[in-house]
Amino acid sequence: MRRFLLSVALLAALPTLAAQDVPAPARPRTTQEVLDASAPSDWRSLDPANTLYLDLAAGRVVIELAPAFAPEHVANIRTLAKEGFWDGTSIYRSHDNFVVQFGDADADDAAKAKSTGSARTKLPAEFERSAKGLTFRALPDRDGWAPEAGFAEGFPAARDGAGGQAWMAHCYGALGAGRNLEADSSIGAELYVVTGQSPRQLDRNITVVGRVVQGMELLSAIPRGPAPMGFYADAALRTPIRAVRLASEVPAAERTPLEVLRTDTATFDAMVESRRNRRDEFYKRPAGHIDLCNIAVPVRAPGAPKG
Repeated sequence: MRRFLLSVALLAALPTLAAQDVPAPARPRTTQEVLDASAPSDWRSLDPANTLYLDLAAGRVVIELAPAFAPEHVANIRTLAKEGFWDGTSIYRSHDNFVVQFGDADADDAAKAKSTGSARTKLPAEFERSAKGLTFRALPDRDGWAPEAGFAEGFPAARDGAGGQAWMAHCYGALGAGRNLEADSSIGAELYVVTGQSPRQLDRNITVVGRVVQGMELLSAIPRGPAPMGFYADAALRTPIRAVRLASEVPAAERTPLEVLRTDTATFDAMVESRRNRRDEFYKRPAGHIDLCNIAVPVRAPGAPKG
């Protein structure tokens, strides 16, 4: 009997002992905590040869080009920038909840159109490319526009399978090459930036050549042009462009040094999860889902302090 009572007493104590021995589950980290814990290797510097500076009176817009997706358009854009094609042109369209567009407002008038210099005047459509060879980081959630959505080479992208086709997505800040009805009618001289809700219906229909990494507030704040498409008939309402230059052509002291969080790291995965399921004090119910275009890739100045 004494042995039985001792055994019962020990069993009764087990839950208490177990509760003391098992640590409480770790609280999920917030986005800021994930970034604070990042290592220098989680970040990459922008390549000056693939970085455009769109200089306006209000400030500078920094654009990263995507040669992995649109190599021929990017090569042409580099030529146009080196030869000063956009200097003195304007942002001549601001379509509400859609895009701003810039370049030569008289491009469709052969008598007034600005010369594109030595840039090529005919390019193939580069709406998509083979998914093979891309470092693709797929999101865990279903995408309404493609079998898979995620990030590739640092850009929001989608694909129809690892052995199929991949393309850049029309997320906020995407830089696209305007075209006419013909698929191969863009050369990169007339460019637009998405400033509204992501028009993913344009995916695989227009060549996307890059994305804005800093300065979107300068574009999204531009007054909207008149209906139906936001083109300014009055030239005085257009936003003048001082210059569009490649960072590699700008003296080092005049560059805007930036680092972008790499999208092929565990830190990036943790950052995405922190946005899918917000743990900030404000959020009472985590969503458990995130849309591709709601993921903003963090950008910082080199050597920026944590926090």
